[in-house]
Amino acid sequence: MSYTGDVQVGGRADVRELPGLTIAKVAVGPYDNNAYLLRCTATGEQLLVDAANEPERLLELVGDGPLDRIVTTHRHQDHWQALSAVVRATGAAVVAHPFDAESLPEPVAERVEHGDRVRVGEAELEVVHLRGHTPGSIALLYDAGGELADRPHLFTGDSLFPGGVGNTWGDPALFKQLLADVEERVFDRLPDATWFYPGHGKDSTLGRERPSLPEWRARGW
Repeated sequence: MSYTGDVQVGGRADVRELPGLTIAKVAVGPYDNNAYLLRCTATGEQLLVDAANEPERLLELVGDGPLDRIVTTHRHQDHWQALSAVVRATGAAVVAHPFDAESLPEPVAERVEHGDRVRVGEAELEVVHLRGHTPGSIALLYDAGGELADRPHLFTGDSLFPGGVGNTWGDPALFKQLLADVEERVFDRLPDATWFYPGHGKDSTLGRERPSLPEWRARGW
């Protein structure tokens, strides 16, 4: 079956096969958080994006394959409720931006900045720092070393959703910062075919959302 990205808490994972990487998306917990398990097709090594909740479910998804890293996209608690349990079970290294690292319940082994690379087997993900939702919010960009350059894949945490940027709690300065980063570091750089995977809810593409940027700017959220 083709990937849609439409998942429900308690439901099955939706799986997508890309060159070099397999993505499994699940929804967990009372806030319908998305968690993404990325597996290198060459080595079987795995990386989890946001150990949000339901550690048993996430560990079932991981299975017997090694889980090398857990990337926490930002410091809000709904994105790391299962972090300690999954770390204890797998020994995976925690990855986060330095600005949000101290708020996490586990030591951060890899503190990553804008432009850094995070490996999962032979695949690489580029860190995109998107300031505003939290100081250390990050996205992860995968383009298979150029093979997907015209249709990259972006894991956006709570910084970008279908319909708008992440919550900035009515703070004009934070909204201005987040929108500027999303425009400059995402929309201005990446093509319309870029598929993005948010921290909650359904996926979208940049092409689908791009016409709404003036509306987002005008409404201020």
